Amino acid sequence: MKTIRVVAAIICDNMEAPSRIFATAKGYGEFKGQWEFPGGKIEAGELPEQALRREIREELDTDIEVGDLLTTIEYDYPAFHLSMDCFWAQVKSGELVLKEAEAARWLTANELYDVQWLPADVSLIEMIEKNLHGSEQLH
Repeated sequence: MKTIRVVAAIICDNMEAPSRIFATAKGYGEFKGQWEFPGGKIEAGELPEQALRREIREELDTDIEVGDLLTTIEYDYPAFHLSMDCFWAQVKSGELVLKEAEAARWLTANELYDVQWLPADVSLIEMIEKNLHGSEQLH
């Protein structure tokens, strides 16, 4: 099975004490309308962090500061294996402009399960929930 290496930005309001994260709904393809974290494929010769900055500029017209790697998700879709490096990030400059997604939302810990996530992103949501400030009131 072919492996596709991608990066995803967990864009938050503040990497020191995140309380909200930015998610987008796919605007095309098989999973149109399902929610994900913005990002994309790592090109040959690129470091994951470089790929992430490039993809966010292309998709959202924004420069981001890339923070720590939260996790790498390994997920088998029917046609390929996805290996996704998920980094914390925050907006450095620019407004978040949707160039490819059909919708976007800032989600608090209480709202993380209000959207239909792509299958590969589901396991990431629990990890994010533990890191969002304000999530402790849920439990």
